[in-house]
Amino acid sequence: MTTTQTGSVKDRVLIFDTTLRDGEQCPGATMTLEEKLAVAELLDAMGVDIIEAGFPIASNGDFEAVAEIARRAKRATIAGLARAIPADIARAGEAVRHAHRGRIHTFVSTSPIHLAHQMRKSQDEVLEIILRTVAQARDLVEDVEWSAMDATRTPIDYLCRCVEAAIRSGATTINLPDTVGYATPSEYRAMFEAVRARVPNSDRAIFSVHCHDDLGLAIANSLAGVEGGARQVECTVNGIGERAGNAALEEIVMAIRTRGDVMPFETGIEATMLTRASKLVSHATNFPVQYNKAIVGRNAFAHESGIHQDGMLKHTETYEIMTPASVGVSKTSLVMGKHSGRAAFRSKLDELGLHLAENQFQDVFERFKALADRKKHVYDEDIEALVDENLATAHDRIRLVSLSVIAGTRGPQRATMKIDMDGRTFTEEADGNGPVDAVFNCIKALVPHEAQLELYQVHAVTEGTDAQAEVSVRLKAGERSMTARGADPDTLVASAKAYLSALNKLSAAAVRLHAQHAAAE
Repeated sequence: MTTTQTGSVKDRVLIFDTTLRDGEQCPGATMTLEEKLAVAELLDAMGVDIIEAGFPIASNGDFEAVAEIARRAKRATIAGLARAIPADIARAGEAVRHAHRGRIHTFVSTSPIHLAHQMRKSQDEVLEIILRTVAQARDLVEDVEWSAMDATRTPIDYLCRCVEAAIRSGATTINLPDTVGYATPSEYRAMFEAVRARVPNSDRAIFSVHCHDDLGLAIANSLAGVEGGARQVECTVNGIGERAGNAALEEIVMAIRTRGDVMPFETGIEATMLTRASKLVSHATNFPVQYNKAIVGRNAFAHESGIHQDGMLKHTETYEIMTPASVGVSKTSLVMGKHSGRAAFRSKLDELGLHLAENQFQDVFERFKALADRKKHVYDEDIEALVDENLATAHDRIRLVSLSVIAGTRGPQRATMKIDMDGRTFTEEADGNGPVDAVFNCIKALVPHEAQLELYQVHAVTEGTDAQAEVSVRLKAGERSMTARGADPDTLVASAKAYLSALNKLSAAAVRLHAQHAAAE
């Protein structure tokens, strides 16, 4: 707890970020190891207390990601998720053992519907599982979190018995999640108040909220849980996650910060890094942020109404309850151009909070110079797009070398493309019903596949006729969907990059799946 200048005491609320675990479970949001490391580094730097880095038992890739993040984290506690199964818990313990502070987060279902149809266990059997597996986790690490999956649909008497057993076995954090986004704020707050009052050893653990947004109540429920005594909030950047997503980290942080008059709490988050985190996660997952998204959306600080504009000109607080600078939004800088050198470019990256290894810096600098030759001004957003594309495509086995397209009203539309695949170059030509179709048909001829195009979106990174186009493509192969982005001043080139990136992701996922099956055999 801290005391403010006015003398009021504010409780510290811990921020538990699960972007790399629950967020990555969002269909199509799979990240590469490099992308996960970049996101984890930024979360650590911005003051996130606990980073749930993955589900170590899920795959060797997930295990390696959690282990590497654990080795690199400087401040945050690194958590690995584990089912209430001995092998899961052992694997999670191994993954986080190199962390400055490691946590095992284990969970089991407690609601009648889950026990009957998913667990197929009795209440007493589940209690025994809790006692045994939490104790196992505590033998491996000092910091153990236990979650009651579907807590909000669990009878309160049984929920209290489970919580008491988990704390008795060594759990230091108790998470009571609204797993299916079913609760209302008053119900969720009452649940925390009841459990904390009725469980005799509740003072030995920190209580946590974890809310899904199926009814659009994730933020309201999370804050209600804090008012009910929880002091840890589980959330994701941009609110990504399964189904309708999770509570958004940036909204939780700014709600607490902006409404300190009614919520006497604080977090340790450096709010000026929120916008950068949003952009990084958006590009890593290839999930665009909706324009009217609270805090980090493009329109969050935009005013078009004449009445609003008049009020803003007279006094900003007439229609803004927080400043753009408070969340890291600043006016676009126009200082970068084709005459900018390495030192100036590196300084700009530092200003934007972008830190690259030397080989990455060299690649991005070369792309910047090429872009600067084609654009009059290179905006901050252009540079961020270059860096994010570099992270996303660092290990792609298929890369675009060149593309030319014939288009117009007379037709036919025709594309000629050269790609580099596994160190060899291939060239192909194809017609199409329009230039984009021709480009994609060219790719299909070069890289035969059965994937279906589910999404094709185009928007400009910045303003102006010479703006970079950013294209999003989602491909589906069987039950697996992958979304990818490409950026270039030429929309067709950006389209080709996005499509190839999605193919690379599908290919990498297939290789990982094959390796897992081979290991299992």
